[in-house]
Amino acid sequence: MAFPHLQQPSFLLASLKADSINKPFAQRCQDLVKIIEDFPAKELHAIFPWLVESIFGSLDGVLIGWNLRCLQGRVSPVEYGIAMGFLDPGGPMMKLVYKLQAEDYKFDFPVSYLPGPVKASIQERVLPDSPLYHNKIQFPSTGGLGLNLALNPFEYYMFFFALSLITQKPLPGALHVRTSDCAYFILVDRYLSWFLPTEGSVLPLLSSSPGGPGPSPAPRTPTMSFASYGLHHTSLLKRHISHQTSVNADPASHEIWRSETLLQVFVEMWLHYYSLEMYQKMQSPHAKLEVLHYRLSVSSALHSPAQPSLQALHAHQESFMPTEEHVLVVRLLLKHLHAFSNSLKPEQVSPSAHSHATSPLEEFKRAAIPRFVQQKLYLFLQHCFGHWPLDASFRAVLEMWLSYLQPWRYAPEKQFQSSDGQARCVSERWAPFVQENLLMYTKLFVGFLSRALRTDLVSPKNALMVFRVAKVFAQPNLAEMIQKGEQLFLEPELVIPHRQHRLFTAPTFTGSFLSSWPPAVTDTAFKVKSHVYSLEGQDCKYTPMFGPEVRTLVLRLAQLITQAKQTAKSISDQYGESTSGRPFLSWLGFCLSDTNSSYPANDLDDMGQDSVRKTDEYLEKALEYLCQMFRLSEAQLTQLTLALGTTQDENGKKQLPDCIVGEDGLILTPLGRYQIINGLRRFDIEYQGDSELQPIRSYEIASLVRLLFRLSSTINHRFADQMVALCSRADFLGSFCRYHLMEPGLANRHLLSPVAQGRTASRARGPRLSLRFLGSYRTLLSLLLAFFVASLFCIGPLPCALLLVLGYFLYAAAMTLLTEQGKLHQL
Repeated sequence: MAFPHLQQPSFLLASLKADSINKPFAQRCQDLVKIIEDFPAKELHAIFPWLVESIFGSLDGVLIGWNLRCLQGRVSPVEYGIAMGFLDPGGPMMKLVYKLQAEDYKFDFPVSYLPGPVKASIQERVLPDSPLYHNKIQFPSTGGLGLNLALNPFEYYMFFFALSLITQKPLPGALHVRTSDCAYFILVDRYLSWFLPTEGSVLPLLSSSPGGPGPSPAPRTPTMSFASYGLHHTSLLKRHISHQTSVNADPASHEIWRSETLLQVFVEMWLHYYSLEMYQKMQSPHAKLEVLHYRLSVSSALHSPAQPSLQALHAHQESFMPTEEHVLVVRLLLKHLHAFSNSLKPEQVSPSAHSHATSPLEEFKRAAIPRFVQQKLYLFLQHCFGHWPLDASFRAVLEMWLSYLQPWRYAPEKQFQSSDGQARCVSERWAPFVQENLLMYTKLFVGFLSRALRTDLVSPKNALMVFRVAKVFAQPNLAEMIQKGEQLFLEPELVIPHRQHRLFTAPTFTGSFLSSWPPAVTDTAFKVKSHVYSLEGQDCKYTPMFGPEVRTLVLRLAQLITQAKQTAKSISDQYGESTSGRPFLSWLGFCLSDTNSSYPANDLDDMGQDSVRKTDEYLEKALEYLCQMFRLSEAQLTQLTLALGTTQDENGKKQLPDCIVGEDGLILTPLGRYQIINGLRRFDIEYQGDSELQPIRSYEIASLVRLLFRLSSTINHRFADQMVALCSRADFLGSFCRYHLMEPGLANRHLLSPVAQGRTASRARGPRLSLRFLGSYRTLLSLLLAFFVASLFCIGPLPCALLLVLGYFLYAAAMTLLTEQGKLHQL
């Protein structure tokens, strides 16, 4: 009976695949829970890769799996509850992982689906620096398709879970899904809370979850290392894959192997993305020399000398751009890591307090951010700052960056605002963090300045981003900490530290990073220099944040803020004029709409009074914070504002963009293009033709407009002489006729174009009747509404029409008298 037993796993897999098509989701999950409980690991081993792929989707993005990124509790509460219970860190799926982990099974993961830099490094036959890949890379056998990683069940599960954020493309209907409500986002939060606990010094055991105790994972063999930071090697050269060496794991690290693996997988899969230029810049001459030597030594083997290099470069040709959802998940990771690291006991915060009595989890809290996250997050943020579109969606990246810069927000003793509304002073306790993350504050601040100088600050969303950054950096004592860190870095060094490249500064621990903690570095200046050199290289050119170059950029930003405030005020004034200057009956559609507005209707709707007020408030506070940080005086701001030519003309309106007059009209200068792009100045686009011959608008009935035009043209042609005679009269009747038959706009228009001014100012038209307003949907709807209201009061159509005509004549008589009085005052 051995033959049926051997065929059972494949039969079980075929049965599950059939059920995935025929059975509903709830029934399938119930069957899976029963199978995980009843079947031994030997049978479950065959279905594990298929099950993981069916949940998180395929690595190529073709299969979407359970679509966790769009699954929401308020939309699909039943499916959401079942999925979250099944994938919970103490749920059935994790029990399956631990059951397979106890038998030391391995699963192949293709290298081709790893992040670009890691894939390129492995294809170059160079071992990546992260210990996550050590002793796991398998060379393809004869006729094999590619390199694979031999992963244990926990690693295999977490690789798929993390990569599904990158590989799975959102469905068209998922654009309106709120990320924080989806199942994937909440699962990430649960995994972080479970494996990186902020309370206690031990991880939750599986037996604490519903369903009873489960088997604990088997101890790691000497050939596997979950916490290795590298081997003892004095050379700065990367290790070749062919030189992988077994590492004995420290028994003390068994307690946190899941935490360490989870964090490494999340960081490697979510943050290990940057451009081709960054990848080439990160390669040191030593590494390039060793790779070249290796290629020459194997040139007669399977690969030609140039092939690995071409493959590596090809892997970076496609520029990777994270999505907003990706950035929000990374921000969740950073916030939890801050809370995780800040949960250290006060006596254990300092490295000098390290002792053998300290638990491995407490040691891991101290090393999590600087050893795992800092370098790759810096490169990830640099990539986002340099490649993200110049629009309001950058807010997600901005908040992720600001969350990392403020670890005190996630400490047990949070920074509360004082009674007068001012933020409390940043404690000196955080000075080491600021100094050891100096580039995160300074270089990325300069990168944000370069972005802010190219955005339209009149937009409330862009103004809010400038306000947020200025508010964070203006917190009391933070600028002083940054300035102190810069002084420590720029002070002369007596002994130049050994040259290290940014990728070769990982500590060389044996086994786990817990087994050989390095001695505490007491020289603060050396730590700051080491941080900068590790991220930018020994030959980096550092630009001080409070130096003259950055100060010039801040002054330019202050100028743009002042100009944006003036532009917003100008838009607000024009919006007020366009609304208050309309006649009363224009709201009912009896008058032609203003077709000569400088701003389109949609822009006016967006730039309402509330938006202008918010923009002005954000920019005012941002300017105040920048002046506090960089000690800018009011005299400097006034002088620089005048230097940019922001003076207004005699009418209080903005001048034209900077341009010169050519043979064919106005030609914009580079300054004029800059002013238009940033919304500082603009041309007033006005319709200068015959108002009767305007294109038919969307709010007009085309056939009715043409019919009314023919009717009014016939009347104007037949009674032209009588109209001229009536409008020539000096009495009230003449004024009344001129008010209705003469077009007042042409003679009084203020033409800003010096080219067309001479040609258009001389155009004059005689009196004429215009009936086009009757072809508007708004006019007809207003008339129908008036007749309907009149019918409610038992007023028939004819009396209602007479009342409307009488009312209009009274209104027109009053407007005629006011117009004539205004002309008398102008004489």
